[in-house]
Amino acid sequence: MTIAMDTRHDPVREELVIYQNPSLFLKVWEVQSDKATVGIPEVWPWHYHKEVEFLAITEGRAGIQTKDDYRLQDYGDVMLFGSSQLHRIHKALPSPLRFIVLQVDLLQHFDQSSLPYLHCFSELTQPLSKLNYIFREHPEGREEAFSLVKDIYRESQERKRGYELAIGAAIKRLLLLLLRYDSRMMLQGDTELEVVRLRPALDYVERNLGGKITVEEVCGLLNLSYAYFIRYFRTTMGLSFIEFVNYKRVKKAERLLVTRDLSITEIACEVGIPSSAQFYKLFKRHNHCSPGEFKARMSGKTVGSGSIKSKTI
Repeated sequence: MTIAMDTRHDPVREELVIYQNPSLFLKVWEVQSDKATVGIPEVWPWHYHKEVEFLAITEGRAGIQTKDDYRLQDYGDVMLFGSSQLHRIHKALPSPLRFIVLQVDLLQHFDQSSLPYLHCFSELTQPLSKLNYIFREHPEGREEAFSLVKDIYRESQERKRGYELAIGAAIKRLLLLLLRYDSRMMLQGDTELEVVRLRPALDYVERNLGGKITVEEVCGLLNLSYAYFIRYFRTTMGLSFIEFVNYKRVKKAERLLVTRDLSITEIACEVGIPSSAQFYKLFKRHNHCSPGEFKARMSGKTVGSGSIKSKTI
């Protein structure tokens, strides 16, 4: 089935995702529709969000469109949408439709041990939606992803002791699944030797986020020329050294906004950006909101925070 892709006549909405738990950077809930009306609506709005989305069909059939294609998804099917990717969904059968939506900022779930794979999922060169072939060509991978999404939803609802650990582990299992089943090698990882060579530079950045960081000092640590280091770092990590430093500074600022009672100016200084205007600009570039808006969102002072059981459409 072919559906024309034309956003001029359909509304397009940017969705602001309110995280249910500030430390997990995700929102997961179940959508259900028992309405008899099926088929493509006369007004069928597009939407997008900066978070990556996993959608798992738990009952019925859905029609899902992206800018690249249109697909019918049945029970057990999983679909992946990359950051800020336009998509829309409709009910395709008269029977009830239910699906789980997992929206997550994947980059927040990388630590020092998994950092070498950060650029694989950063979507610098291609959207993660390209990996949907995995769920079509590898049934075992699709089944495992479906099970993980359901587990994350269940843990978020039951909230038993340690549920944050369970959800964090499940998200890393999803990342591992994509890496292991990527038979087309669309996620290109680097060798451990290359990352080990850069380890002094990565540790230097971590230690000095609150102060001045210079490329020249890093080059001295690694005994590399300026030009060679710049090329080598980008090739290995998938982003420039400056982009990496800014990324780490923003991540630290996010943690401080959630865990410390500091002013925005104080946080900017804590992460090595003495200019408040520069800090605002950099933070908004990464999060599509101001530091103040981020803090309010994370503290539950905006509508939509808390546990979400289901949503009816």
